[in-house]
Amino acid sequence: MTLVAAAYTVLLRYTRTVTTEMYFSTTAVCVAEVIKLLLSVVILAKETGNLSRLFTSLKENVLGSPVEMLKLAVPSLVYALQNNMAFVALSNLDAAVYQVTYQLKIPCTALCTVLMLNRSLSKLQWLSVFILCGGVTLVQYSPAEATRVQIEQNHWLGFGAVAVAVLCSGFAGVYFEKVLKSSDTSLWVRNIQMYISGIIVTLAGVFLTDGEGVLEKGFFYGYNYLVWIVVLLASVGGLYTSVVVKYTDNIMKGFSAAAAIVISTIASVLLFGLQITLTFTVGALLVCVSIYTYGLPRKDTTKLEIKDTSGNLSEKLIHV
Repeated sequence: MTLVAAAYTVLLRYTRTVTTEMYFSTTAVCVAEVIKLLLSVVILAKETGNLSRLFTSLKENVLGSPVEMLKLAVPSLVYALQNNMAFVALSNLDAAVYQVTYQLKIPCTALCTVLMLNRSLSKLQWLSVFILCGGVTLVQYSPAEATRVQIEQNHWLGFGAVAVAVLCSGFAGVYFEKVLKSSDTSLWVRNIQMYISGIIVTLAGVFLTDGEGVLEKGFFYGYNYLVWIVVLLASVGGLYTSVVVKYTDNIMKGFSAAAAIVISTIASVLLFGLQITLTFTVGALLVCVSIYTYGLPRKDTTKLEIKDTSGNLSEKLIHV
């Protein structure tokens, strides 16, 4: 997950700052949704065992479940906005600065988890959230500059795009987790339901935002092998994110992705001539510390170990 997140961020930044013929970012988001759908169908076919069961499952869960389709249309719309904001952000912020700032999705996700899933966080987890916010604040206070990027950039536009993406990530991730874990419906069926809605939403976004340019130059204008790699990484990222949500939770997913900061920073120094500042270094280190503190195991306070008169250890259950 860390490697995919770092590669996606660095390559997306590269294609938005170095490529001479700029592609339409909305089309890349749409194509990624199509690939996610196709991969999900293939995996569901393997899960069901044969084509007959596959078609039956699709008929029941897609054509025969309009209410469920509407449920998944909500995260589809939000994720579409998030993915488009990533392109805006990385057109205006360095990959390393983006990676650090984007980790604000963790406190946003934590808040949504508490409110929407009725979960509680330990004091240590909340401490890690505040440490992370402090680290991001330092990074944004004096952003590191890239000497090899010549295009005009708007730092505040980039930060605003990250802020929107953070809000979208927190809400959509927890919403999808709630839908996913509220029934026994297959993960891949849920993905197919969401990606069908996603294709419709992103295709509408293409023609609403870049319709004139797409009709004039073509849907795949400006695409090269690097752009296709970005699209494939975005597609794979969407699928493994669903798996992580299924078997862990959204906050752990966010902290796992934060480890990509180190890789993105090294790549930014080598590719874009990023000049590391003291505030960036301290801020990035604080984010890494927050990853460690969140990952510490929670102590089980429902049991106390006491010694009996013979000196043996025994457990006493404490009901809170």
